Amino acid sequence: MGKRVFTFLFILLIIAGLGKGFLVLQKPPSTEATESIVEIHSGATFLEVTHLLKENALITSPLAFRILGKFTKNESRIKPGEYRLHPAMTPSQILDKLVKGDVLKYRIVIPEGMNIKEIGEILEAADLVKAETFYETTRDKALIASLGIEADDLEGFLFPDTYHFTKQSSPDQFVRTMVRQFQMVYDESFSAQAEKLGMSQGEVVTLASIIEKETGAPFERTLISGVFHNRLQRKMRLQSDPTVIFSLTNFDGNIRKKDLMNDSPYNTYRVSGLPPGPIANPGRDAIYAALFPEEVDYLFFVSKNNGEHYFSKTLREHNAAVRKYQLKENDEAMCRNCGDEGG
Repeated sequence: MGKRVFTFLFILLIIAGLGKGFLVLQKPPSTEATESIVEIHSGATFLEVTHLLKENALITSPLAFRILGKFTKNESRIKPGEYRLHPAMTPSQILDKLVKGDVLKYRIVIPEGMNIKEIGEILEAADLVKAETFYETTRDKALIASLGIEADDLEGFLFPDTYHFTKQSSPDQFVRTMVRQFQMVYDESFSAQAEKLGMSQGEVVTLASIIEKETGAPFERTLISGVFHNRLQRKMRLQSDPTVIFSLTNFDGNIRKKDLMNDSPYNTYRVSGLPPGPIANPGRDAIYAALFPEEVDYLFFVSKNNGEHYFSKTLREHNAAVRKYQLKENDEAMCRNCGDEGG
């Protein structure tokens, strides 16, 4: 009789313990939804994860959480990464989030016209990757070949857009994601138009990158493209200031006469035709403008210092515009834009 009573009481204790454990797993530690960022490193054991959650006051019973992991067979299924968690979540909700890999993602905005180094600086500022590592990755020959890009580096092919990356994203993933976005934008209709113009994809992107850097006024892009197409057809040098800037090692914000003599294949004041590659990463509108230039007679344009440009058909008209809009601001503008075929 005594043995039967003992067994009965033991069963009651087990049931009570299970009931208490069930309540612990269904009840959050707090009603406060103050968020914590918890990082689970690759290779962390379930026990280590449990201790981490306890240290951050996200669970009250490590034992109950470990039992939950074993009971659900999720002990080895937790994904590494950063998680946004709060103590108003139940242990079951936390475990479910960790198993699904619902990691924290960082919103990264890449503006149009950024070059590779500038994009790397944006990613480094977000503490996602070192800028130098990102730069080196964009010059990885094997990676470039695997993406189907015919270029020495990926300048021009990292599409400016809003991305969401995790701390676990590798440099390769950053690059592949941006290039895939470019390839989605540069679709069959763009390829067909490039073929019609007799231009390679690289040439289109190179021209688009110059257009992107030349103006911030959307309505001017096709006009500027029309000027550049006209100059290319007439074998005139493009004489684009952004290409000069790209060719300089240290640019202080002002282009000087000596800069125009910089011996670089990107300096379109010295070399004819397009530079050997893009000088920035253009957006869709700039790529469209490069492919669909406005049919105009203009051969020149000069900044009006208000974000827009004055377009001219003749050198005489252009020189007059330079005197009107630029000379009073910068004496060297006269040297840079007058008395030649310049742009």
